[in-house]
Amino acid sequence: MALLEICCYGLDAALTAQQAGADRLELCSAPAEGGLTPSAGVLRAVRQQLAIPVHPIVRPRGGDFCYTAAEFDTMMGDIAFIRDLGFPGVVVGVLDEDGQIDMPRMAKIMSCANGMAVTFHRAFDMCRDPFYALEQLTDSGVARILTSGQQASAAQGVALLRELNARSRAPIIMAGAGVRPENVRLFCEAGLQEVHSSAGHRVNSPMRYRKTGVSMSSGPGDDEYSRYCVSAQTVAALKKALKG
Repeated sequence: MALLEICCYGLDAALTAQQAGADRLELCSAPAEGGLTPSAGVLRAVRQQLAIPVHPIVRPRGGDFCYTAAEFDTMMGDIAFIRDLGFPGVVVGVLDEDGQIDMPRMAKIMSCANGMAVTFHRAFDMCRDPFYALEQLTDSGVARILTSGQQASAAQGVALLRELNARSRAPIIMAGAGVRPENVRLFCEAGLQEVHSSAGHRVNSPMRYRKTGVSMSSGPGDDEYSRYCVSAQTVAALKKALKG
């Protein structure tokens, strides 16, 4: 049966995913940005309260994956902090200006990770040549690649996922983006050993008083009186579908 990784934005979501049967978690903040580095407080609380493996993401900002020297220094500090807390893995990705893996920086990341399993995240889907990127990441020693097959969703990218998986003995190719109970068997049939899902839904705020005309968000139409959470029912349904 394929391993199920759930993307969690915070402690409550992580506890829900663990209880519902997730095998491993990716821990992030900032769902609207596609996942940024969690805070120190969240990292400590998750490390203390979770029993299953948790791999925090290290991503200092949204946008592209070509970082300034200052941003990369921040990333290295975050990786060291996560390592010293005792997490078994970390999720990261760095590209150069030409859309290739930034190998000098990946070498520094691998050295800093010092025994942690490194997942290269969906920065892979922004690479110029996925097969060359696979060769680069194989050489770097990462444990897995999280990818949608360079498409908007993993279901659309399943042909490339299948080919990457066939070519790669290591790293593991893990399907992510739009993985749901109704399509998860597609990735098993493509030969993939791991899948990644947010298993998410929105939950209404408990606030009765709701201030109108004022927003903390820059996105037009964003609803600040709901939040993105892990659905225990969706995690359980994914596990059931994976069992066939």
